[in-house]
Amino acid sequence: MDRGLRPMLFLLLLLCPQVVMLSHITCPYRCQCFTPAQVLCADEHMSSVPRNISQEAKEIIIMTSALQYLFPTTFEESPQLSKLIFLNNPLRSIHSQAFQNLSGLEELEISGNPWLEHLFLGTFSKQGNLTKLQLNYNRFQTVLPGMFNALKNLESLQMKANIISDLPTLLFRNLPNLQVLDLSFNKIQKVERETFSGLSGLEILKMNNNHISNISSDTFQHVGQLMELHLEGNKLSELAEEIFSVFPKLKVLNLRGNRLLTFSGNVFGREGSNVTHLDLRGNRLIEVSSLSVLKSLTDLLLSSNQLSSLPEDVFTNITSLENLDLSENQLTGLPGRIFTGLKSITTIHLHKNQLSWLDSRLFQDQEFIQQLYLSDNQLQNLPLGLLDHFALPHILRLHGNPWKCDCHMWYLHDLLLNNNQDIEMPNRMLCESPDFLRRRPVASIGRDELLCPLPKDEPTDLSSCTLRKSSDSLLIECKVEKCSPLTVKVHFVEHNGSIQERIWKHDHSQCSNGTISKPAVP
Repeated sequence: MDRGLRPMLFLLLLLCPQVVMLSHITCPYRCQCFTPAQVLCADEHMSSVPRNISQEAKEIIIMTSALQYLFPTTFEESPQLSKLIFLNNPLRSIHSQAFQNLSGLEELEISGNPWLEHLFLGTFSKQGNLTKLQLNYNRFQTVLPGMFNALKNLESLQMKANIISDLPTLLFRNLPNLQVLDLSFNKIQKVERETFSGLSGLEILKMNNNHISNISSDTFQHVGQLMELHLEGNKLSELAEEIFSVFPKLKVLNLRGNRLLTFSGNVFGREGSNVTHLDLRGNRLIEVSSLSVLKSLTDLLLSSNQLSSLPEDVFTNITSLENLDLSENQLTGLPGRIFTGLKSITTIHLHKNQLSWLDSRLFQDQEFIQQLYLSDNQLQNLPLGLLDHFALPHILRLHGNPWKCDCHMWYLHDLLLNNNQDIEMPNRMLCESPDFLRRRPVASIGRDELLCPLPKDEPTDLSSCTLRKSSDSLLIECKVEKCSPLTVKVHFVEHNGSIQERIWKHDHSQCSNGTISKPAVP
């Protein structure tokens, strides 16, 4: 047995302990048989399909071999096969009649062949029972019209990671039972209404990572039963109004990584739509209008865009929202009531924006939040009470902000010390200012070190304070009321940043309840 194959076979046996190598099976040369029905051929020196395959064999996997061609006679002695997989072989050509004897085939995969550039018309003409066809990671440039006409029972068709640039009109018209169509990671430039004609039962459509730049409002008229639509990684710069309104069952809509600049609220249809997952990650969105029709939406991902602001009512009617990702945008602030009504939300990602302020009412309806990311923004402090509404244990990320460690940090400082187990990476929460606290972890600072300059108009019991300098001395002179509990701290900052502190406290031990206590008479 090839040395490279041994670890893989060991892993198979480990994961499937009920499978034992059967010594009494007549197994083809260079292959392994785990059961009478299963044959695995994985030998880099094998250049042709074995001829002595047992009539009991139902599934054959041929991988990492030297196989380059399939002929009309290749499987003439194995009509009983129901599953045939070619994986990571150097196949160059498949004869149009190579599978003519395999009319009972239910699953066929021909993937990972870097020199396989085309298939001949009629290659699948006898596969009327086929339910799953995978043609991934080859070099197909085109697909001939009528290639799939005989596959009326096909449920899943995958052709991802080829170099297909164009799809013939009506290519899928005879596939009424198709549920999954994967055309991702190709070079497709356009799709039209008739491209998907005949796919009335399609539930999952993956067109992501292609070169599609435009989609008309009627493109998806024939696939109204979709539950997932993947269009991420294309070149879409705009979306037609109500383009997605034909999907009453849509659950996943992924538009990540396009070139969208803006869209209106009607782009997702009017009342009656039933989208439950929307992913717009990685686009270039500048402005978003209200998504008022997505009442069943549970996941909304708008990350990696260029959003600089959001209207207050953008999420008003998305009351079922559970996960919201607005990370990696250009948001500088959020309306105070933008999340009002989102009582089911558990995850909010706002990291890697430019947020410099947050309204204290922002999360007042998010009682069941479990994950809140505010890291890598421009926040200097958090407003009092911002995070007080959370009822369940939750995870916070607050690092990567330029925290201003003064008296306005008391709320966050107390939160950090009392709920340290909920805040991830607290050691990375560093003060940016003032200078004498710069780069120090917020959690390492005492509350009495969070100081603010005394406003001139703030009432105080100080009648006056003066600074006077004489030679190398600085004199601080403060006149205080007799019962003032004033404490004066002086920091000497060395050239290396170290700090020496001197503290003087005004003795008010003779004061009680705001009055002067007279010393006791012996």
